[in-house]
Amino acid sequence: MRGHIGRLIAQGEHQTLDFKFALNDARKISRSLVAFANTDGGRLLVGVKDNGKVAGVDSEEEIYMVEAAAQVYSTPEIPVRAVSHRVDEKTVLEVIIEPSEEKHFTKEEDGRNIAYIRKDDMNLKANPVLLRIWKLEKSKKTGRFRYGQKEIALFNHLRENGSIGFKKYCRITKQHYRKATEKLADLVRWGVLDMEIDEQGTRYVIGEDYDRAMESAEMDPISGQGR
Repeated sequence: MRGHIGRLIAQGEHQTLDFKFALNDARKISRSLVAFANTDGGRLLVGVKDNGKVAGVDSEEEIYMVEAAAQVYSTPEIPVRAVSHRVDEKTVLEVIIEPSEEKHFTKEEDGRNIAYIRKDDMNLKANPVLLRIWKLEKSKKTGRFRYGQKEIALFNHLRENGSIGFKKYCRITKQHYRKATEKLADLVRWGVLDMEIDEQGTRYVIGEDYDRAMESAEMDPISGQGR
């Protein structure tokens, strides 16, 4: 298979490319659009099976479904561009989604707005810590990184075990869910921690900027308990 679509299909599904045999649920398609927009952007190839075989689609009907996903089920609306291609006498719809400066959410059946991100070839729900980080990104960091006994307990655990999950973090630092979410978001934002997300969940590890952040950090004087 030659041409632009052939070269894309040869790559297989990955961070910025997804195959769809057909579009029959605008809400589910919204999750893919949201995930791409919230991450690195990407392309949907509609009319292509998971194994890369071209099945073809009715482009007009599929374009209508994409528009519904982008405009009705995504908030805020996601700009998309759809291009029809003829491949082996069949139609493949290429849907192009640019990375967005805004954060987008899918309107789920239960009324909630859920954000998704793209990881490898999967669409994953954005966890509360990531949502908190997105919110904090709207404001600049001020002052210096401050730490106390809770952070010391966390760093000791990471040196011994390499990573930590959210529930374990709450237990060893004796923090409530909300406070733990805020603290982890701060630690990731300062570069003290890195967040690793996959289909198994989220793990936190020592960040690439840990040494730099700690060089200018200060111990919280209030009983060494951190903020």
